[in-house]
Amino acid sequence: MKRSALPEGGRILLTGATGQVGGELLKTLKRLGEVIAPARAEMDLANAASVREMIRAVRPRWIVNPAAYTAVDRAESEPELAYAINAEAVRIMGQEAAAIGAGVIHFSTDYVFDGSCSAPYRETDITRPVSVYGASKLAGEKALAESGAGQIVFRTSWVYGARGKNFLLTILKLARERETLRVVVDQHGAPTWSRDLARMTSEVVGQCEAEARGCDLATLLGDTGGVYHAAGAGETTWHGFAAEAVRLQQKREQNTRFAEIETITTAEYLTLAKRPTNSRMNCQRLMERFEWKMMNWRDSLREVLAEL
Repeated sequence: MKRSALPEGGRILLTGATGQVGGELLKTLKRLGEVIAPARAEMDLANAASVREMIRAVRPRWIVNPAAYTAVDRAESEPELAYAINAEAVRIMGQEAAAIGAGVIHFSTDYVFDGSCSAPYRETDITRPVSVYGASKLAGEKALAESGAGQIVFRTSWVYGARGKNFLLTILKLARERETLRVVVDQHGAPTWSRDLARMTSEVVGQCEAEARGCDLATLLGDTGGVYHAAGAGETTWHGFAAEAVRLQQKREQNTRFAEIETITTAEYLTLAKRPTNSRMNCQRLMERFEWKMMNWRDSLREVLAEL
């Protein structure tokens, strides 16, 4: 499909540029136009006035929002902060975008589901979050949809990369320090590479710009927007992901002793917040509309490990 850059003078306002996905987006979106990536001191998502002021100052053509409150367990004791960042800030982005005809791209999560479905989740499946984090992210989705803005929501899962805080880097660190590691074996999903998400997002923006031809985005995104699932292809468990990562890294570091990766069930591994046991996501809609197929998690894992 055709893609094009932003019209002259168009800007992209990017949140969370120091995060896993935001850092990759900062690179990929620059190919399309000017990217404004304010630091937290300039745009604090927990402060409604700060969010409004930044959007009104920048007057972006696109708002791209990968930033979020992601401390899943801590959210159980900090619901107000989780909702302020994951829902209220998103509502304001939608309202301000609607006022100036901007488009919004927002990232959500598999945690909007309870995990009881036996098949990979589709966008139309019933949402039923089982944690404060999941509920706050779902509230953000709904607030954005009700704002009147042209918007696209990408639900993703198990995000990781070569930088930042994520499951892969934690596992590799602990596997070098311990003799054994016990990892959950009955939660199913697919790891998603932050760079794959960023590449996909810039491709979608470029395609939308080609179709809009510099005009207002509201009508275009009213027809083509909404929720899309965008997670790694294939499936595994947290244990399967950890075991494969350690196996591959062991080949690279043959003189390093790595831990044995043992299994543990969700029932045995107690956490403050409940996790969905099924996080598998059907990404067919993304492929049909934007002709983008997310990378298989095994392929992306090899690329990420090559960067380390």
